[in-house]
Amino acid sequence: MKHHALKPYWLAGRAEAGCDEAGRGCLAGPVTAAAVILPAEFHHPLLNDSKQMTKRHRDELRTVIERDALAWSVAAVSAKEIDEMNILRASIVAMHRALDRLALRPDFILVDGNRFVSYRDIPHQCVVKGDATFASIAAASVLAKTYRDEWMCRQAKEFPAYDWDKNMGYPTQKHREAIKIYGITPLHRKSFRLFDEQLNLF
Repeated sequence: MKHHALKPYWLAGRAEAGCDEAGRGCLAGPVTAAAVILPAEFHHPLLNDSKQMTKRHRDELRTVIERDALAWSVAAVSAKEIDEMNILRASIVAMHRALDRLALRPDFILVDGNRFVSYRDIPHQCVVKGDATFASIAAASVLAKTYRDEWMCRQAKEFPAYDWDKNMGYPTQKHREAIKIYGITPLHRKSFRLFDEQLNLF
């Protein structure tokens, strides 16, 4: 696996919180976000965009991040709330909730992606592919993904037919087929296209 050096900060000498979310494209479960403030000298050879990492490496890094970060937090927006507000807004609300929970107030916020709504009066910068660029965003992506995956695996015990312990709620063929056979659960996002009927028209 190819790794490149992540940037430690946007501007040196201040507390920068990296923010990222996980689960935006899922059919079920919450969208989960994390906010992480790392010390400027933080470095770990495994740290990368969480989607590029193995589960074992993500789990290993989660322990390191929780131990070494100056502050970190994780928050979620439920499937029901996603249906009420739409997924883009829900992703931003999840990040705001994570920022609310930080023990340390950041001077600046680095956000993965290209959409954000100002948080309090703290300046921010959106960075496309930020989780592969800045260490704090990569760390947030690791926490968001590991916490969400853990939650989905717990729910899979209650709703085993949907294979959530493997697909984490993403729209795999097995997940779609289970919806067709068993219907939806209270954890499904009703505002998402849950059925694949449209594909049969072509």
